Amino acid sequence: MNNPTISKWSLSSRIFHWISALLLLITWVMILLHENLDSNLYIGFHKAFGISLLFWMIARVINRLFTKAPPPLAMPKWQLLASKLSHFALYAILIAMPLAGLLMSVYGGRPVDIFGLFQIPVFVTPDRSLARFYNDLHTDIIWPMIIGFTVLHIGAALYHQFIKKDHLMSRMK
Repeated sequence: MNNPTISKWSLSSRIFHWISALLLLITWVMILLHENLDSNLYIGFHKAFGISLLFWMIARVINRLFTKAPPPLAMPKWQLLASKLSHFALYAILIAMPLAGLLMSVYGGRPVDIFGLFQIPVFVTPDRSLARFYNDLHTDIIWPMIIGFTVLHIGAALYHQFIKKDHLMSRMK
């Protein structure tokens, strides 16, 4: 199916999409470096990039509310519904993940430094049990969800690109 007139997402939506992916990747690399090199430098960067992702995703949601989506490609209704639900889930967990990380830090009594520019102070009464709760939420629940939904998202895009050949991926280039 060769369709050169396919409608693209707006430039702002494409920028939000790709920078979200980049911020997520950098945040993940920082925690891998922290775990494997045992340096607090990387956990600081992990937190700063995570908070950056949180604010970026909030801006992305605002952009999405004010930016018209291109018309959907022809596909079965169940695929369209699955697409909408999985995109909603990705947005939600990409906001929930850094929020849980922030709450883990502040309930642990630790402010979050943002690239040495400013700190998010401890704005709650420290509580170790709540810090552990948000740690478990951050690492044991939301992280596997991000992996699962990201794999689903990439897999669906590759399916459309290489099996259906409907140029779906060109809408986000």
